[in-house]
Amino acid sequence: MIGLGADLETTNCSRAGCRENADWRLDWRNPRIHARDRVKTWLACDLHVDYLRDFLASRDFPLAVSPLPVSLEAVEPEAGPA
Repeated sequence: MIGLGADLETTNCSRAGCRENADWRLDWRNPRIHARDRVKTWLACDLHVDYLRDFLASRDFPLAVSPLPVSLEAVEPEAGPA
């Protein structure tokens, strides 16, 4: 899980026991105990995104699923003129 407002420490899937790289981000909250501004984030690989989405949706937690953006640090800058 990503901490609130914190940078990603890892991009591994949040499914227990899975160590695959995540491709998806699931932003959710438990309305029974969290205010509207308290959102948690799980990360998911392609294999587990549906499982985690269904797990949260079955509990009626508001959630949004979106592709995990590529980190700008992972992209090499284009070479400028020499």
